[in-house]
Amino acid sequence: MTTNGMRISDAVRSDILNARWVPGGKLQPATLADLYQTSTTVIREALTLLAGDGLVSIKPNRGFFVPELNVRELQDLTELRCITEALASGLAIERGDSTWETDLVAAHYRLARIPRHTSEDSTHLSEEWVAAHRGFHEALLRASGSPVINHLASNLADHTALYRRWAALSPVSAKRDIDAEHQAILDAALARDAPLTASLLRTHYEETVNVVLAAGLAHESKSPRH
Repeated sequence: MTTNGMRISDAVRSDILNARWVPGGKLQPATLADLYQTSTTVIREALTLLAGDGLVSIKPNRGFFVPELNVRELQDLTELRCITEALASGLAIERGDSTWETDLVAAHYRLARIPRHTSEDSTHLSEEWVAAHRGFHEALLRASGSPVINHLASNLADHTALYRRWAALSPVSAKRDIDAEHQAILDAALARDAPLTASLLRTHYEETVNVVLAAGLAHESKSPRH
């Protein structure tokens, strides 16, 4: 993909994650081409790329759509993420040295000091906070010594990104003390308490599921999302 194509892909990704369009909404290439001032060919390439990341749904003979939020899929992804990160964090706690601890503390420091929402829009997550949040969770697992496990954890984080962004928009999420959740995870990891760290990570991720359910953001379905 060209540099312009990657730029457009990044812009569409950001708008999807910032809820510019509702889950299930159709993405018209011609409309997007006007919006982003590019060609429909570039738009189609960008949407196809984002489909590979799970941020766009392609329906045969119907076109491109923002994925719908599906309760069963979210629950399955969350369970797999909890299991994966329990293993990865356990290995990191066992193998991590003082450098790992220093990097983890630094990642948490950055996260704790970045406003979760932008000053211009209190309903959307700050991109800087999102990056710091991702950095903290990656720093926690980095010392596992297993690129395969960490890659799987990263992919699962990507696949739940849309759910996390939509959950953050809900008033229900305001009841969470996410800063306290991250602090507890940090403290457990530095105390080298692998079972507690895994338990806190599970609670952290399952709380997002609870927010999505409480806010009615996802639909019930026994079939996977298309």
